[in-house]
Amino acid sequence: MLDKQTLKVQKKYDRFSYIYDWLEEGIEKGKFGRWRKELLRDLKGNILEIGIGTGKNLKYYNRNARVTGIDLSSKMLRKAKRKLGELKNKNIKLTIMDAQNLKFKDNSFDYIINTFVLCSVPEPVKVLEEMKRVLKNNGKILMLEHVLSRYFLIKIFQHIHNPITRGLFGFNVNRDTLGNIGKAGLKINKEENLALFDVFKRIEILNEK
Repeated sequence: MLDKQTLKVQKKYDRFSYIYDWLEEGIEKGKFGRWRKELLRDLKGNILEIGIGTGKNLKYYNRNARVTGIDLSSKMLRKAKRKLGELKNKNIKLTIMDAQNLKFKDNSFDYIINTFVLCSVPEPVKVLEEMKRVLKNNGKILMLEHVLSRYFLIKIFQHIHNPITRGLFGFNVNRDTLGNIGKAGLKINKEENLALFDVFKRIEILNEK
């Protein structure tokens, strides 16, 4: 059973699912789509995608990737299933699941993908700990995320606007994802700034158990 905060997020994304793709159509055709493709196109092996949403990443996986995609929202997942049906990729499976409580055995995956998800989950450290648990030794967590900036003025701007984005859309623009990675006992292997100075990042974590 989901706790109160997680249930609140689930309901918000169920409602948001109807306009989610439409709202982000412009940025998906620009930088976001390019970033997703570069992150995913060459991956092989057993892959878990956390928070697959409406399936924006689906078309970028190659046929050698065996992908399990999970999401908390059944209505977001419904849209992802429609896109998967058009792709006809039998190596991708979708299921509803809470990322804070993964129903997989330890050491199950070669890669875990997270694109703009840790900003919206109620307990991001718990999600990262679950990722670490189900990821194989020397497996990799690959992320695209917007994070709390190290620049003072940008950080203040993020804190001021966070109640708006959290209230309207369910995501936090001031989440300290880099700090949360450390709290979960993980270490960043590679970190690349993509946009807005150090806000949008590509992050790679090597799981050394």
